[in-house]
Amino acid sequence: ELVLKVRIQTPNLRENDFIEIELDRQELTYKELLRVSCRELGVNPEHVQKIRKLPNTMLRKDKDVARLQDFQELELVLTVSDKNLLFRVPALSEQSGYNKKASELTY
Repeated sequence: ELVLKVRIQTPNLRENDFIEIELDRQELTYKELLRVSCRELGVNPEHVQKIRKLPNTMLRKDKDVARLQDFQELELVLTVSDKNLLFRVPALSEQSGYNKKASELTY
């Protein structure tokens, strides 16, 4: 497996941590990188304008992806200006471990 560090490009956020993703070395393609990155980050692939290898290199094709090395840092650059429209934060009641009865208790 190839381990990469990926995040969404959001220059206005103070905390913009990377996550680590794993790609099968037998399937090192641009399409697979896009699919796995979007799945892990919760982004619609149609909203990705480009994938950038930091600090300043755009990935364009399978050969670019094949040259990546473990723990390289990548950013997904999104097409829409308001990044908040792309994510759906689950309501508190939809999150695992939420207990409706416990939330209604009064002390």
